[in-house]
Amino acid sequence: MKDINGFEISVSQFSKRIINIKIKEETIEKLIFPFKKFDLTAIEYKPFTRFTIAKSLDDISKNQLSPLINEIIKERNLGCFILSAKNKNSNIDDIFLVKLSTAIAHLIGNPNHDSMAGKFYARFHVKHEDKSDSYLRKAYSNMDLHTDGTYVKEITDWLLMTKLEEKNVEGGETAMLHLDDWEYCEELFKDPIGRQNFIWGSPKSKNIDYKVEHPIFSKDKKGLPQISYIDQFPEPKNMDQGVFLQKLSDSLEESKNKIITKLPVGSILVANNYFWLHGRKPFVENKLLSRELMRIRGKFF
Repeated sequence: MKDINGFEISVSQFSKRIINIKIKEETIEKLIFPFKKFDLTAIEYKPFTRFTIAKSLDDISKNQLSPLINEIIKERNLGCFILSAKNKNSNIDDIFLVKLSTAIAHLIGNPNHDSMAGKFYARFHVKHEDKSDSYLRKAYSNMDLHTDGTYVKEITDWLLMTKLEEKNVEGGETAMLHLDDWEYCEELFKDPIGRQNFIWGSPKSKNIDYKVEHPIFSKDKKGLPQISYIDQFPEPKNMDQGVFLQKLSDSLEESKNKIITKLPVGSILVANNYFWLHGRKPFVENKLLSRELMRIRGKFF
């Protein structure tokens, strides 16, 4: 892929399926004014402002960024990109990253309401001590490979994650797996149990007062496998479903094709939610551990 105006494009060293997009210094400088026009309150309360900053970002690229990232995210052989600044810049703080992430998201589609946060995005900390009811904030537990949106009614085509801050961190690497690289995909996709309806619930922290039913596997328009799965939330109806879930979980975590990578602060990872799974390795214990992430999930235009 060729560079576009204001951005450098390359294939990731970790996988030929992941595209790196580096923002040039002059592009960061050009974003300062349009981003400062709206504070976070305006962006949270006025949905149209999100499209305004998204257009400003795309205009800087001479309208080349939007078609590029949409091509990447929908292409089966790719489906993932990581966007970050080419060089360190004092203007890039957590507020700038929230606005940049919002702009990127609104070039791809409409974000879903995040019930955990009560708005279109969520910010959450991972720290040494945790009293939550899900793996999201459990620093010293492995967060197994999964997709997002398994327990909600909204369509979840894509996922965006931004690393806003990190201190005193060792471990906690990002784990990823493309469905077509998973050694057991064909075997489990063909198992009829994987196409049965499973019940999916969620803990209280998610603020969802209903359960949904859907299969783990489905097909895209070309008949290729798609997956909707997370290990914590399915409620198997019988022994067959329980055994299938265990086999699925084990085979994902044992995959030799998992990508394990350490993303620096300021990285924005965007992935297709139908054929990319993601997770997190455990952190090394540290009482001063702190990581803050941002999440946006949504559907394509």
